[in-house]
Amino acid sequence: MALFEACALSCHRGGRLVFAGLDFALERSDALVLRGPNGSGKSTLLRLLALLTPKKSGELLWHGTALVPDEHRARTRFLGHADALKPALSVFENLLFGARIANPETSEAHCLAALERLQLRALALQPARFLSAGQKRRLALARTIASGGALWLLDEPATGLDAQAVTDLSNALAEFRAQGGIVVLSTHGEFALPDAGVLTMETFAAELAA
Repeated sequence: MALFEACALSCHRGGRLVFAGLDFALERSDALVLRGPNGSGKSTLLRLLALLTPKKSGELLWHGTALVPDEHRARTRFLGHADALKPALSVFENLLFGARIANPETSEAHCLAALERLQLRALALQPARFLSAGQKRRLALARTIASGGALWLLDEPATGLDAQAVTDLSNALAEFRAQGGIVVLSTHGEFALPDAGVLTMETFAAELAA
């Protein structure tokens, strides 16, 4: 029995059916990469998996049982396109505030370690409004790392990152998976995860016309 499973998912967006017949099954330490052009449903699927967008039909299961919303949200960390930072707060304040919303038990030590991992420790006291786009993205990723969880849903996580930051992200994902975490992420580029499955969104869009 898979830990996290989707069965025949379909979803509407803006009055149209975006995808249908979508399935996957993930065990601990697995990763799934979503690929497809703009509008193919990658972001919609990630939001659906985070219970931020309703499904039209199908099932989402955890340990073979239908998701309990509060339990699923507690184990899930979702990173969308918006970095969701407060400009007046410092880098560290943003991280601690955001991480504790997801996981109230997040410690300051975990936050400092996440800043170190994403090479932001030297900027800890700087207001977030002075960060570059790439630094803001790294801070948003640090929030995910610091707050833990069992399932990371990441929408284009490498957007705006330089080569070193991409390497740092890859290492963080590898460590999370080594601890049993599951990763589902979308990408337009060549960002890859070792031994990850690939879900091509056009496959499920094409079924609509079949």
